[in-house]
Amino acid sequence: MIRKILTITAITCFALPACLAEEQKQPNVILLMADDLGYGDTGFNGNSIIKTPSLDKMAIDGAVMTNFHAAAPVCSPTRGSVLTGRHPYRYGIFSANIGHLPKDEITLAELLKSAGYATGHFGKWHLGTLSKEFSAKGKKRKIVENYSPPAFHGYDESFVTESAVATWDPSIGSRAENNPFWHNGVALSPEDPSLKGGASRVVMDRALDFIDNSVKNNKPFFTVIWFHAPHAPVIAGPDYLALYPEHGNAAHYYGAVTEMDEQIGRLRDLLAKLDVTDNTFISFTSDNGPEGKTVKGRHAGISGELRGRKRSLYEGGVRVPTVMLYPNHIKSGQRLDNASSTLDYLPTILAITKQTAPQDRPLDGRNLLAELTDKKAESAEIPFYHKGKLGLIKDGYKLLINSKSFEQAELYHLTNDVKEQSDLAATKPELVQQMTSILKQFQQSFRVSHQGGDYSNNSSYQPVDVWPEDKAKTVNVKKNKKDKKSKKESKKKISTE
Repeated sequence: MIRKILTITAITCFALPACLAEEQKQPNVILLMADDLGYGDTGFNGNSIIKTPSLDKMAIDGAVMTNFHAAAPVCSPTRGSVLTGRHPYRYGIFSANIGHLPKDEITLAELLKSAGYATGHFGKWHLGTLSKEFSAKGKKRKIVENYSPPAFHGYDESFVTESAVATWDPSIGSRAENNPFWHNGVALSPEDPSLKGGASRVVMDRALDFIDNSVKNNKPFFTVIWFHAPHAPVIAGPDYLALYPEHGNAAHYYGAVTEMDEQIGRLRDLLAKLDVTDNTFISFTSDNGPEGKTVKGRHAGISGELRGRKRSLYEGGVRVPTVMLYPNHIKSGQRLDNASSTLDYLPTILAITKQTAPQDRPLDGRNLLAELTDKKAESAEIPFYHKGKLGLIKDGYKLLINSKSFEQAELYHLTNDVKEQSDLAATKPELVQQMTSILKQFQQSFRVSHQGGDYSNNSSYQPVDVWPEDKAKTVNVKKNKKDKKSKKESKKKISTE
């Protein structure tokens, strides 16, 4: 049930000139991610309002993954899954702004850096604090314990914020307080003129410089670009608002998405100019479904026909718009409906770059390269775990169940019921039991990992936060003690009256 990726033997070079020639042929990798973009928010997934011409062109040139999932319905856990190929509960990122990426985790950046890649991370980080003195979320973030900047995880270059900032003039406003842009560990002044305007452009400017320098230095590159759009505060600049004059506050959302799309066009233009398009794998996805606190106004994202939104394990919270592009390898114009997830990035990219996967720990993703190149798809098991609920996608079915009691099961046949309207749990008890058993194995494995079971004996790793079910027990014990104390005091008061 818990997968370990098969080793892909790396090629060893003994002659320096031959090594350099081989290095130059290594494929580049770019991972793009939007923040809170809904499944129905792009033209390639049927949106007729939001202008996304660059993404739509990517979809034509590559493959649209119609059944691709974020590992979680909120941002931080999903981001961890992309870089590690492991479920975020294994290392304590239980939700947004909880936990951090431990040094002992092995990331894509580390693996590719060891293979001679230049590695850069640009945009939102959200996998730990970037300062030991302050955090965008205040002291409740456990600032020192969760300090974990990109430099800890194999990145040569980084230009990041700890968490979300405004999508226009991102260095100012309430979200920018204690949340500056950091360039290689140095905080930039909010008055820096390069931080004005669209947040997507601010981030892409640095990413393009990194790519340009990497190519000029004959280095293959691994570039992560995690946009802030269209996460709140959703603000669009005047030119982008002008594109949507009839849409009120929703124009800010639409404009922010279009500004991001425009920057993706700039990226592809640079790749063409540098003549590396055919040797570059690019993927675009979102970290979860659209914001669900408000449906109208600036939170105008949609999940299409899917049930649920951000923070929900229904498809609208975890199925995300995704495109993968790798010219001459991935057949263009495909719409692939095989179940897959952000857990699959690490094994797939290691296969593409012919690198060796970690063998000393369980990995939860699978290599998608075969099905991306038009071969038979492997059966998927995609586990979910969020706020007291477990989920599993397997063989076209999806089970949701209480993570503590293993009751309140819901079962949907996604192939026939993507809207999750017909609960089959009562009519398929054997399947519920089978899938529940798999989830229990996942849960136990996650827990062993969270306690440091995957790391070496000399690891300094210590879990920062209590395992969620244990925390619930602690809360209940404290509540019971408080109730008992209250009852005793009441009785005492009555006896003295």
